[in-house]
Amino acid sequence: MLLSIGIVLFSLLIGGLILIGGVIRLTETQLGQRLMTTARTVAEIPNVQKSIQEADGWKTISPTARRLRIVNDVTYIVVLNKDRVRYSDPLDERIGTVFQDPAVEAAYAEHSYLQKVRGEMGVALRAYVPIMDDQHQQVGVVLVGRVMPGVWEIMQGERANIVMTFFLSLVFGVWGSYRLARHMKKQMFDLEPDEIARILVERTATFHAMHEGVIAIDNHERITIFNDRAKQIFGIDNDIEVLGKPIRSILHDTRLPEVLELQTNFTNTEIHVGNTLLWSNRFLIRVEDKVVGALAIFQDRTEVARMAEELTGVKEFVGALRVQNHEHMNKLHTIAGLLQLQEYDKALAYLFEVHDQQEELTSFLSSQIADENVSGLLLGKVSRGRELGIRVTIDRFSHLEHFPPYMDHHSFVLILGNLIENAFDSLEKSDRPDKEITISIEQDSEICSLLVEDNGDGMDEETLSRMLERGYSTKERQHRGLGLYLVHQQVKKGRGELSCQSRPGEGASFLITFPMKEVDEQ
Repeated sequence: MLLSIGIVLFSLLIGGLILIGGVIRLTETQLGQRLMTTARTVAEIPNVQKSIQEADGWKTISPTARRLRIVNDVTYIVVLNKDRVRYSDPLDERIGTVFQDPAVEAAYAEHSYLQKVRGEMGVALRAYVPIMDDQHQQVGVVLVGRVMPGVWEIMQGERANIVMTFFLSLVFGVWGSYRLARHMKKQMFDLEPDEIARILVERTATFHAMHEGVIAIDNHERITIFNDRAKQIFGIDNDIEVLGKPIRSILHDTRLPEVLELQTNFTNTEIHVGNTLLWSNRFLIRVEDKVVGALAIFQDRTEVARMAEELTGVKEFVGALRVQNHEHMNKLHTIAGLLQLQEYDKALAYLFEVHDQQEELTSFLSSQIADENVSGLLLGKVSRGRELGIRVTIDRFSHLEHFPPYMDHHSFVLILGNLIENAFDSLEKSDRPDKEITISIEQDSEICSLLVEDNGDGMDEETLSRMLERGYSTKERQHRGLGLYLVHQQVKKGRGELSCQSRPGEGASFLITFPMKEVDEQ
């Protein structure tokens, strides 16, 4: 507030100086017009025009000039004949003497003009007008002068106007400053400038210290916040200044502008940027119910996802070991029973049969599937199927030499595990006696395809259209509806395509294809 009043007073001082300067210029202009009018009046008097040509004409001209000097409030009126001899002057002793000032030269060339001169009485403004006779011949010159009033004298003359101007300016200036200061303080939440500066420094330090990436834009999609963690996540050099630049010129895949376009928030959304999995929350920024921008918070979930997928794989392996343990216990009980019945040949034949079946599957997976994580998953699912009374068949033409670009064993375990579990769930509800799941993994130089088919209950049109939605499920248990959603996310990560064919009562077939060459992103 004090600063505002100080600025007003300083402005008044500057304005006062400008006002006084204007008044001085106006006074000088008005004075010049009056002097020129007086000089022309003297030059056009017939007696002056006639007497200036006579030797004793000063007797007529001098009294006339004295009266006009008093009437028009000028300092002096000097009338010169064509030989520059004075016919009138404020000092009588100068009458008849020659005027020596060279400033009068132009007046003898029939020019009328104003000139500021410094004389014995101070700075004066002087008007020069030629005297012309009836034949329009120049016969003399009239000089009319007035000593310039001082600044204080001018201010005394305009005192009322100046005082009123200063008073009104001061009142309205102080009132306006007070109103502006209150409005600005309200806009700044009643904070002082030093408090705002401190909050800004603290906010900036807080944003840069956060483990999450934070990006904010205004309504024109210009970046207002971009912390260090966000630069690390999106691979932007810390030396690059991004504040104030359009978000689309810096990043193409933050999906932050769509928050402004759609005027809605997006929470707990997965975004893939290259090989990085980001967990994003994007919100509209509102101030007094008015949208002023958008904010996005990004968390790098790549390592977390890998750990989760790793744990998922471990869970699958533990389940497979449990199933295999239960299966082997049943087989051991069968062999023990045959031995107790002294059916030694049958016991031996059964033992060889079990060994051959397991050896054949293990050998096939070891030779055709290069990754032991995928092999272990398939082996566990086959054993699980036996426990559930479901025949799990792996196409013997299947082979996997290496993973497609953007994919790894975590992604494959998640995709296959979820598709096969969905098939188990579908077949568990089915009354079909011949329950079967077929799995195929094929690969060449162009594509890698995954096929999972079952002959379960299938899906209706609504389920088929909504199966990839997060949280959508036909099962009543909690924490469902994530399996196919996660599969879809992994397919997008690998730039692949997912297709499904299913009808009620006819099972379902999921086919996923991935390119074996990197895809150029636009």
